[in-house]
Amino acid sequence: MKRILCISLFILIANLTFSQTEKPVYKVVASDFEENYNANNFEIIFSMFSNTLKTRIPLDKATSFLTNLKTQAGNITNREFVKYKNETYASYKTTFERVVLILNISIDDNSKINGLFVKPLVEEVNSGNVINNLSSKDNLITREQSEIIFKNAKKFPNHTQISIAIIKNGKVNYSGINKESDTISTIDNQKSVFEIGSISKVFTSTLLADFVIDRKVKLNENINDYLKTPLNNSTEISFIDLANHTSGLPRLPTNIDFTKVNLQNPYKEYKEKELKEYLTKYLQLSNKGEYQYSNLGVGLLGYTLSKIENDTFNNLLVKKIFSKYDMQNSTADIINIKGNLVRGLNNEGKEVPNWEFSVLAGAGAIFSTVEDLSQFAISQFDYSNKKLKLTRVKTFELNKNMDIGLGWHILKSQSENIWYWHNGGTGGYSSSMIIEEKSKNGIIILSNVSAFNPNMGNIDKLCFELMKTLEKR
Repeated sequence: MKRILCISLFILIANLTFSQTEKPVYKVVASDFEENYNANNFEIIFSMFSNTLKTRIPLDKATSFLTNLKTQAGNITNREFVKYKNETYASYKTTFERVVLILNISIDDNSKINGLFVKPLVEEVNSGNVINNLSSKDNLITREQSEIIFKNAKKFPNHTQISIAIIKNGKVNYSGINKESDTISTIDNQKSVFEIGSISKVFTSTLLADFVIDRKVKLNENINDYLKTPLNNSTEISFIDLANHTSGLPRLPTNIDFTKVNLQNPYKEYKEKELKEYLTKYLQLSNKGEYQYSNLGVGLLGYTLSKIENDTFNNLLVKKIFSKYDMQNSTADIINIKGNLVRGLNNEGKEVPNWEFSVLAGAGAIFSTVEDLSQFAISQFDYSNKKLKLTRVKTFELNKNMDIGLGWHILKSQSENIWYWHNGGTGGYSSSMIIEEKSKNGIIILSNVSAFNPNMGNIDKLCFELMKTLEKR
């Protein structure tokens, strides 16, 4: 899944000066927030907002934010006041069931919340004693690239593996690392299997492009015409809106029962029955036509394509993508994994279960290797491939720095050339992938660094920094 732990959805309004002792009014508000959050009383939390905050962050967005937080982090098990920060809000070290985060709360003179900010707790990691034992075998990577890899990897826990593909002018070299006993060493792991998380969304959109080029559907057609399940209030949703996150669907379906979800495998029990129930009873759109990243939306896209073809999502991938691009070790079904599966890790470096996406497989279910993903990436440089080319066509302008294609995020300001990028993150894995068709360059990174690891941003950072080295050469 796309990483979303750095959440700064709520503006800070207050501008007061505090001492570094928790005031009783803040203690009451923070306690009420925790109690209602754990009880899924998100509407009550919304009622605790100031009128200004309610206007800026309406109920649907607040509920989506809290729902997403609950899915990823679980309930709050402990909350410890730290300090008042920037003279505006109280900062709490907050232990959730799956991760430790910083919860910042600001309140106004009426004891109403006018600022709420959640971010990962980044504790200083003693990386000074980590030994760099990387080797540049056969000079396949430069010293600069080796130093970049070490710099970004040294804060990860022991047992971390990172698998890297470096594509220069259409030719690929591999670099794998393993951290054991505070030593980072070179390892051959280009054939090792990892969860790729939300990079799966690029493949779901590639299936859509296949259907479009083969004239089975049109991008602007509504999925309603292809599903037997009626959508609540006869709501219309198009294929293109699902692929570029402008459908107005929330990040996750609202009928996920958080009291029953296994947070170590949160999507496993959300199956076709639950999705149909959501579509017919609970589906509502907000901010349709605006970019609103939705795992539900791309999961629904994969589900719809499977229904059209009367086949499983995994079989569609095998027939239309994996076999075509010689991706022999890729699958969306955990039981079909061949070869060495690298186990996912939590923040402490302990193994965690793999995620199983069931009916929402299109959002993040794929397992793959950097070798397989390299085959897919290099195929993007074939201008005669109309299906892959379609996925890279701009469909929505997000801002001056980024457009959205079909699945791909199109970065306009990182380089003189256009970069096509996506990343991913699940409970035990993080990934990042960039390609640039003009120079036929690309970087692919798979890792067993948890999306909940406070330093997980280093995976994207590593990907971007390595990509920039290719432009220097």
